[in-house]
Amino acid sequence: MKNSLSVAGLGIFVLTVWVYGAQAQAPGQPPAARLGSQYGYGVLQQQCMACHGKASMPQLPTIAALREKEYPPERVYEILTTTAAHKELRLNDDQLRHTAEATSGRLLGTTADGDARQMPNQCPSNPPLADPAAEPAWNGWGNDSSNTRFQPAKAAGIAADQAPRLKLKWAFGFPHGTSASAQPTIVSGRVFVGSNAGWVYSLDAATGCVYWSYKPKAMMRNAISFGPVKGHGTTRYAVYFGDQRGFTYGVDAQTGKELWVARADDHFTSVVTGAPTLYEGRLFVPISHWESMNAKAPEYPCCTHRGSVIALDANTGRQLWKFFTNPEAPKPTKKNSMGTQQYGPAGVSVWNAPTVDPRRNAIYFGTGEASVGPAPETSDAVVAVDMTSGKLLWTYQTESNDVYLVNCPPANKPENCPELGGPDWDIGNSPILRTLRNGKRILVAATKSGNVFAVDPDQKGALLWTVNVVPGPAGFLWGGASDEQNVYYGLTTGGVAAIQLATGERVWFNPLPPPPGRGRGGNPAAVTATSGVVFSGSVTGMLYALSTSDGRILWEFDTNKDFPTVNQVAARGNMMSSAGPTIAGGMLFVGSGYSFTSGNGSGNVLLAFAPE
Repeated sequence: MKNSLSVAGLGIFVLTVWVYGAQAQAPGQPPAARLGSQYGYGVLQQQCMACHGKASMPQLPTIAALREKEYPPERVYEILTTTAAHKELRLNDDQLRHTAEATSGRLLGTTADGDARQMPNQCPSNPPLADPAAEPAWNGWGNDSSNTRFQPAKAAGIAADQAPRLKLKWAFGFPHGTSASAQPTIVSGRVFVGSNAGWVYSLDAATGCVYWSYKPKAMMRNAISFGPVKGHGTTRYAVYFGDQRGFTYGVDAQTGKELWVARADDHFTSVVTGAPTLYEGRLFVPISHWESMNAKAPEYPCCTHRGSVIALDANTGRQLWKFFTNPEAPKPTKKNSMGTQQYGPAGVSVWNAPTVDPRRNAIYFGTGEASVGPAPETSDAVVAVDMTSGKLLWTYQTESNDVYLVNCPPANKPENCPELGGPDWDIGNSPILRTLRNGKRILVAATKSGNVFAVDPDQKGALLWTVNVVPGPAGFLWGGASDEQNVYYGLTTGGVAAIQLATGERVWFNPLPPPPGRGRGGNPAAVTATSGVVFSGSVTGMLYALSTSDGRILWEFDTNKDFPTVNQVAARGNMMSSAGPTIAGGMLFVGSGYSFTSGNGSGNVLLAFAPE
C-alpha cells in the first residue's frame, strides 16, 4: 500500500508515479493538482530527521515530540518558512506545505473551514436516530462481519434493471479536501463519512444536509462502524473510526459529541488505514505505518514500527489485547556510515479491516511485507487470531522473505535498503468469509502479485485453490465483493474479474479500457456487489455498474469533473483508488478523489445516486 518516492539533493522530488505541477488550493476553489500528500512523510525522514532526533542535537525536539504537540499545520508552515535553519534546506513551497501537513496530521486550511456549523445546508432539526435494525444500512467496511461487501437486494433497493437509470441526486464537497477516500456508512437514514481534511460528518442520506461534524486529531481515510454503546448517559449509539496519527475514536452518533479517544499505537509513524471492525462490544483496530516511505535515507534510524491489531472495549476505548504481526520486537543492529543507529526486524502492517468468524471465535486479516528482515511467517499472509485472547491461531503465507522499503533501486542501493529487496506483495484487502452451497466454508483473499486464493478456516488455513486472474503484471489492492456464487475483484492494471467461489475458476473478465485521453486505467478501489450488479470505480474517475452474470457494463458515470454541492463548497471528482461505493435504501454513495500518491488524482466530493 505504498508508492515510490525519492528525495534527491536538497529536497528535490523525483516521483515514479504521475508528475504534476503543484499549486496551493485557494479558499472556495476545487483542489488543484499537487504532489501526493504522502510525500511529506518522505521529507520528514530524509530532511527533518537529519537534525530532529540526532544525538548530537539534543536541544531539538524529535519529530515524534513535535507531533505530540498537535500544532496546526499553519503554525508548522510558519516555522518552516520563517526560521533561518529551515530556509537553508531550500525546500520548495509544495514540499514545505506537505511537511507541515505530515507533521501535524492535518491539511492546511482545514482547522475551521470544515465545521458543519459554518455550512449553509445544516439540517433544520436533529430528530432521534431511527431504529438501525428497521432501516436499510451499510455498516462499516464490508457491510457485515464477514467482509463480503455484498448488499442483499431488499436492503439495496437497486436492482439490476434499475442500475441503468441511476441519476445523481446530490453532491457534498469536503472543504479543502484533496482526497475523498473515506468510505461512507449508511445507518438510520444518515450517512457517516470522514475526509482527509480532518473532519467527520453526519449527513441526511436523502438530501445531503449536515447534522454535525467532528474534528479528530488528524485526517481520516477509512470506513466508520456504527453500533450500540453503554455508559454514556442517554447516548445509545456511537460511531467508531481511526485516524492518520494512530488514534481511534468513539463519537455519539446522534450529536457528534466525543465519547472517548484511544491511542491505538504510540509509534510516531502509526496510522489506522484499514477500518476498525465492530463486533459485540469489541472494536478490532488494524495498525499500519508510513515509516517505509523514505526509510532508505541514511539519516533515518530504520526501522522500529511493528504492525498490529488491537482489541478495544467499544464502550470505553480500553485496550483488551494487542497482537503484533511481527512477533520479534525491533532491537539495535548496526550503525551505518553516517553513524545512524539501525534497527530490526520491523514492518508487517495491517492495511485492512479484520474479518470476524464467530464459529471459530477468530478474526482474520491480511498483512504486508517486512520493512527490515528477517520477514516472519506472518508477513504477506492471512493471519487468524483468537478474538478473546489475541493469541495466534494460524497463518497462511503467500510470499516468504518479502523485505521492502519504498524506492530502493536494484543497483546502487542506499545502506538502509534491504540486501535482497522483496517484491512488495502485500495482502492489503480484507479476507472474505463465505459458506458454499454444500455447507463448506472458505476464506478468500487476493495479493498484489495478481493471485486470488481460498483457504479453509476450519482446517487452520489449508489452501483450497489459487488462481492467477490475468496474465502479466496485475494485482489487487483494496478488496473484493462476494455473492453466493462468485467473488469479484478490481485489478490495478484495469478491469474487473469474477471468480467462482467453489473452484477458483475465472467466470469472466471485463478489462474496462479507459476513456480516450485519460491515460492508463486501473480499478484498485474496493468493489461492491448487490443482486445482479457489481460496482467499481476507476483511477480515470469512471464509475461502473457491471452485470454479475457476464461483466457487461450496465451503467457508467464520469466523476472526473466539477460538481455543484449542497454545502456550496467548490468540489471536483477525480481518481477513485481505495474505498468502494456503498448501497442502502435505494441509494448509491461514493467518494471521488485520491491524492495520497499523486496530486493529479485530487478530488473532494461525495456523490449520492438513486434510480429514476
